[in-house]
Amino acid sequence: MKDSILPALLALLMLTATTRSEAPKSIFDGKSLAGWSGDSNFWSVEDGVIIGRSTAEKPLTQNTYLIWQDGKPSDFELTAEFLIKGNNSGIQFRSKLEEGQPFSVTGPQADISADNKWTGAAYFAGKGVIAARGEKVVVGDSIKDRAVVASVGDPAEILSHLKEGWNTYRIIASGNQVIQFINGVMTCDYTMSGPDAPQAGLIALQLHEGAPMEVRFRNIRLRELQPGDKKKILFLAGRQSHGPGQHEHKAGCLLLARCLNESGGDVTAQVTTDAQWPQPWAGYDKPDSLVMYCDGYRGHLAKDHQDKIQALVDQGVGVACLHFGVEVEKSELGSQFLDWIGGYFEDGWSVNPTWTPVLEPLPNHPISSGVKPFEVHDEWYYHMRFRPKFENTTAILSAKPPVETLNRKGSRGTNPTVQAAVEAGEPQIMAWAYERPNGGRGFGFTGGHFHENWQQDDFRKLVLNALCWSAKAPIPAEGITSRTPTTTDMNLNQDQKENR
Repeated sequence: MKDSILPALLALLMLTATTRSEAPKSIFDGKSLAGWSGDSNFWSVEDGVIIGRSTAEKPLTQNTYLIWQDGKPSDFELTAEFLIKGNNSGIQFRSKLEEGQPFSVTGPQADISADNKWTGAAYFAGKGVIAARGEKVVVGDSIKDRAVVASVGDPAEILSHLKEGWNTYRIIASGNQVIQFINGVMTCDYTMSGPDAPQAGLIALQLHEGAPMEVRFRNIRLRELQPGDKKKILFLAGRQSHGPGQHEHKAGCLLLARCLNESGGDVTAQVTTDAQWPQPWAGYDKPDSLVMYCDGYRGHLAKDHQDKIQALVDQGVGVACLHFGVEVEKSELGSQFLDWIGGYFEDGWSVNPTWTPVLEPLPNHPISSGVKPFEVHDEWYYHMRFRPKFENTTAILSAKPPVETLNRKGSRGTNPTVQAAVEAGEPQIMAWAYERPNGGRGFGFTGGHFHENWQQDDFRKLVLNALCWSAKAPIPAEGITSRTPTTTDMNLNQDQKENR
């Protein structure tokens, strides 16, 4: 028996080894231009730095590029430090040589400019701007067919993170999604799915024609990605709802997605809005986790996409629901939610008061990693309907609500069962994690009514941890870290309402 198992085990290990991505590798040796090709009149290496330089005595009349010769990466993560003096430059990727023009390429570029007008933007050499700094863009059949669908940051606020000297570009290209960062701050996000969308190609550094300039690059590192290296999280944001600053589904999803994308972890996030199922441009036919932040009950977006969601659940895809998104009709989706996330808000059983819970100690669970106890005033639902015996479920947030939280009228305000539980001092669960028999994971979180609460670092970290956990993405001991959103960040992408 052992002799028959061993070869199969070794074969499995070899298969795993061949499909695992490589560690990041340096593609510049710090000493020479070995592995690169460019015009030696303009490119050199000094003190461990690649330098592109044009002068009044040696002007540049057309763009020239230093081209990496050792591959044409498709999906990858690339980092490089840069320093520019005068004019314009950029990092090309998924590019191709232009016929008849030596050291010239065309394709996507992460832009750099000395005046910072274009720094952080995405440009397609020879075709035009893909995404300006701060934009989330969808490109159709051509670069001219581009739509700005959201903001990933305020352009001026993004620039405030630039340093006087060296700065670091990070580029993630995964399928038809490209995300650019400078110094860890997201600068733009775009998807391309038409004929203009290259899927692989050359990496190159640009020296721009025109005024004398100098651009420097160092610490250029490339990690080529294999399928599954980056866990994909797809947010389905619900339609406009409630008043200003409440149920900001679109703004909340885009903020959380940006935090995940900026985290530096092996995860990427996409958002579709207005309760829509993603179009093919999203490239997330099978995400690793699906997040629904939306209105619930009779208007729950899952009612329109139930078969699609069920098909993903059957394949082990994670599901997470935030705030009103945990409420469904018992007769419509109650049993499905018990299977998908292990519990739900049931009208006539659960309640939705606005209060400030004193949380019970956090459990020893990956979702709690790095999270310190916190208190946040929110519409925290409780007395949820869970699976029998709370099987395969862990309480993440719980507290003992005071009886005064049951002072609202109506079926969601109180009922005899919850009244008795609260009077008896029973802890009530407000966030939970569920592990399905097929290996998929579910998460329910009842907070998130007030948009401003996403500024609270531990509140936000717990949810980011949970979304990564639901996608089976690694969670570091300190949890998923993210910079505290500024007021400007918080105002991005909020629903436009009358008399706002």
